[in-house]
Amino acid sequence: MKEAIEQADDRGIERLCKRRERFVAAPTAPGIERIEALFYGNMFTPHRHDTYALGITLKGVQTFNYRGEFRASNPGNIIILHPDELHDGGAGTEDGLQYRMLYLEPALLRSGLDHDADPLPFVGEPVIQDPVLWSIMASALGELESDMDPHLRDQFVSDIARRLSLHAKAPLKRPRFTASQSMDQVRAFLEDNFDRPVQSDELEQVAGMDRFRLIRHFRARFGTTPYRYLMMRRLQKARALMMIGQPLAGIAAETGFADQSHFNRHFRQTYGVSPGRWAELFASNTL
Repeated sequence: MKEAIEQADDRGIERLCKRRERFVAAPTAPGIERIEALFYGNMFTPHRHDTYALGITLKGVQTFNYRGEFRASNPGNIIILHPDELHDGGAGTEDGLQYRMLYLEPALLRSGLDHDADPLPFVGEPVIQDPVLWSIMASALGELESDMDPHLRDQFVSDIARRLSLHAKAPLKRPRFTASQSMDQVRAFLEDNFDRPVQSDELEQVAGMDRFRLIRHFRARFGTTPYRYLMMRRLQKARALMMIGQPLAGIAAETGFADQSHFNRHFRQTYGVSPGRWAELFASNTL
């Protein structure tokens, strides 16, 4: 009986080890985030990013709802999620899910387009097969433990922009006037002032246009609104503080949120998990 109990305990421990969940983040680079995720079940509630989210499924079935439809990705597929598009995420089988993801800021992707005024590429199908793009993605996501070589970064941004443009059968509508320079100035202003309340009239002065026209042109250039962009910069700073172990209680005030509840709500809306769960998944994980 004792031997049977010990064997049962060993099998239980083995199952727990096999079901170990983890998130691993690569060293940051301007405009780019890279992660690996391993988990079981439905992990992410509906949320949205202000970046392109480009992923490769490694093991298991990657399931998500996107643009009103249920989607599934198998190993070898590429996932393409556009800025500000609502989606969730989970493992489609009991065996769990492992994938790697590249989060690419629209401003950086735009730098790889042939013409600065071109619309951001919009790929209508979020799960595709493209061996060339897969190879490009693998070069960017292959060594998460290392800093990204600047020349490799420039190369793959250009290559990804080209491949996405080829797949973009339904490009985003190009506005009559992109106000490129003004929108770049608004973006820089938001970057410099993310940790304080920013008023609409301030942005109007920077852009030289009314707030509603400003919103339309900012979205056309960067794939999101000034409000969402500002919130994402705050959350980006919050995650950096969480990664170095700063207590959650003080992060909200330090990153410009009204209070802890305000911070928690926006974090979940953006990443699909609570700040505490996010910190737990990233804590002490190494490749």
